[in-house]
Amino acid sequence: MNVYERYAPFIQDYIYRSGWRALRGVQNAAGEAIFGTEDNVLLTASTASGKTEAAFFPILTLLDEDPPHSVGALYIAPLKALINDQFGRLTELCQEASIPVTRWHGDVPQSQKRKLLRKPAGIVQITPESLESLLINKHMELPSLFCDLRFIVIDEIHSLLRGDRGLQTFCLIEQLCATAGCDPRRVGLSATIGDPEAAGRFLAAGSGRRTVIPRFDGGKEVWRLSMEHFFNTAPQADEGTPSAPPEMFALEAPTDTAPKAADPGIGYIFEHTRGKKCLIFTNSREECEAVCQTLRQYCEANHEPDRFLIHHGNLSASYRESAEGEMKDDDSRMSVCATATLELGIDIGRLERAFQIDAPFTVSGFLQRMGRTGRRGNPSEMWFVMREDHPEPRAMLPEMIPWYLIQGIALVQLYIEERFVEPPRTGRLPYSLLYHQTMSTLASCGEMTPGELASRVLTLSAFRRVSQDDYRLLLRHLLELDHISRTENGGLIVGLTGERIVNNYKFYAVFRENIEYSVRSGSEELGTIVKPPPVGDKIAIAGRVWVVEEVDHKKRVVYCTLVKGNIPAYFGDVAGDIHTRILEQMYRVLKEDTSYPYLMGHAVYRLQDARNTFQKAGMADLPLVHLGGNMWALFPWLGSYAFLALERFLKLRCGQRLELKGLHSSRPYYLQFTMKATESEFFQIAAEEATKEFDPLELLYPKEVPVFEKYDEYIPEELVRKGFALGVLDVEGMKQRVLSWSSSSLTAGSWENVR
Repeated sequence: MNVYERYAPFIQDYIYRSGWRALRGVQNAAGEAIFGTEDNVLLTASTASGKTEAAFFPILTLLDEDPPHSVGALYIAPLKALINDQFGRLTELCQEASIPVTRWHGDVPQSQKRKLLRKPAGIVQITPESLESLLINKHMELPSLFCDLRFIVIDEIHSLLRGDRGLQTFCLIEQLCATAGCDPRRVGLSATIGDPEAAGRFLAAGSGRRTVIPRFDGGKEVWRLSMEHFFNTAPQADEGTPSAPPEMFALEAPTDTAPKAADPGIGYIFEHTRGKKCLIFTNSREECEAVCQTLRQYCEANHEPDRFLIHHGNLSASYRESAEGEMKDDDSRMSVCATATLELGIDIGRLERAFQIDAPFTVSGFLQRMGRTGRRGNPSEMWFVMREDHPEPRAMLPEMIPWYLIQGIALVQLYIEERFVEPPRTGRLPYSLLYHQTMSTLASCGEMTPGELASRVLTLSAFRRVSQDDYRLLLRHLLELDHISRTENGGLIVGLTGERIVNNYKFYAVFRENIEYSVRSGSEELGTIVKPPPVGDKIAIAGRVWVVEEVDHKKRVVYCTLVKGNIPAYFGDVAGDIHTRILEQMYRVLKEDTSYPYLMGHAVYRLQDARNTFQKAGMADLPLVHLGGNMWALFPWLGSYAFLALERFLKLRCGQRLELKGLHSSRPYYLQFTMKATESEFFQIAAEEATKEFDPLELLYPKEVPVFEKYDEYIPEELVRKGFALGVLDVEGMKQRVLSWSSSSLTAGSWENVR
């Protein structure tokens, strides 16, 4: 097929005006799949490869040739910023064909939404949460809006593969299609899919179609990568000797210097951002605020203009959009401190380099952040900055390992060597989402019999592992709580207590949120925080420090004024999800003597020091290390959920036999504890207990109700316990590792190959 000739004339004109000489591989492959089949399509290609155009060129061609009688394409994206970014590109593309593009999210004026409701047509761009709101509040409008929906495009689909938000998205898609009576094809887009076949099955769930995954030559990936390590105080790992920059940066000398006594790692970033447009990624909003504050203080100390902006999910729309606008300006030389909010898909123009402070949790996150750079023909460029305090003189062995440095190397090597990216997380029991979709269905549809409700909810692909008995138990519990009520006719409706939950805008999201207070300075909206301090204390937000003038707890508003200073921020806890493959690769990094060309001077010395510690402690041979007396350290090299299962297994199944006490966990790297058993007894007892058949529920403490997801508090305790034991804890992964230890006591070093 000549894909270019198959495109509509207005698409061909757009390509000509843009000066393209030829279609890229992904665009040819996508055109053949979308034009030549009736299947779903999963497009996996590197960042900035043109995936959006690859999907929409053929979609818009088909919509232009046979105009639908409603909205023709629904574009779902995980972030409002991504929608705003794509809106301009799609509007320009569709203008000549008079195909309207409408954004539908919380920051969009109601007038634009009313216009779409009056005349449904074209493309609608929406987040999962706004789609939930649409299904609840505009349920009667769905047939007229989407009766002839042809395509659903899901951007950055990898971000939806491992949590309730992704399952929610596909529940909403299935419900939308059932209500509107449409049968659209699904098109998934991502730059970071490790197991395309598994992702393709996830994309197709409940659609009745198979998924085509086009294969094509995506070209060679070129990276400029460096990784440096800093102790937060002198001396550095190589005893303060200045390290030569790696060959790829050999022609560059710092044009500025950080103030004396500056934090070495942050000073290093400060020195290498002047005159450049950069992103500085952190793993939390708190760290993002702290880094931005410090960098701005360095500007002030050097008597130079502020050249740093900030972007994270707790900032107001004006702050976020200002940072996004600055990034899109090719003449800008500002740098932005950011979290994952700038990780996904937004076109930020000619970005020269990205910095990553410490290691991200996932290979996927690393690749997305790396992919922010390298657009418009330039190679992707990332500088890792790993930071740690010097271990205390009496520090135990586990604290001598630079975990973030090893994790960063492992993330990079896993992708380079194996092209590994985290697969979809399947096999869970999403009872929290089940509650949410039950309440959402009743709120949108009104009174239903229990049978009708079950047929609407339990048939969704996300709940294939949930039994009818479990659902009856949930419904009875919700009746007791008055979250749902029974009518005189025997039907079910949302109860008075349930209405207070469903009618709150935060109901639309299934991810956990903290109770947040809006922060204002005069007429300016700064963002939101949790746990506001008393009047007179200071808070950190928007990369600056403010003194609290007033706290209105009823309206949840904090009024403040700008002051100088530097204090930590707090936005609530966010847990990391680290895959077992990453921990296994960390073991190999420590065990082998491989050198990595991207490591800079301090990092080379720190890695060698860690490898020496690893070898001398015998960690290469067995995972259990004697720390002295009755104190032991266990290095299981397991991901977050298998590690969590191991903690409980040792305490609850083995603790009494081992006489184990004082177990301290540094998840997911190591466990420390005291025990009376010997090393051989530890492995023998652990293997014996792992061989026994036991119910995963036995890894919960008596009367424990481990609230893990957002709506677990409204679920029967029996289901919360079951969902945690069977859907969160990776018991099988834990058992495999424990049983491998018993064989490794005879053949040391063999266990790490167990999957």
